[in-house]
Amino acid sequence: MILPQPRKGLKPPTHKGELTNRKSMTKYEIIIYWSKEDDVFIAEIPELKGCMVHGDTQEEALKEVNIMAEEWLELAKEEGWPVPEPKGRLMYA
Repeated sequence: MILPQPRKGLKPPTHKGELTNRKSMTKYEIIIYWSKEDDVFIAEIPELKGCMVHGDTQEEALKEVNIMAEEWLELAKEEGWPVPEPKGRLMYA
């Protein structure tokens, strides 16, 4: 299972794919928030356990979380893990 990145001393997200020639948006709810502690934007998909990344801007965090979601789903299929159906909006602000 993919685990969240550590909160302190965050390192740039790594991924094997690029957004070019790939679907760039997920149908899962994405939450983006500022982490004062880490001085970065955090983006996470609550329905995909451990699917959390960071970026210096909201746009970068969104791009990275979409890439991570694609890789999470690919790995889940390869490993035979259950893949949750997107439920849409989960929380209200």
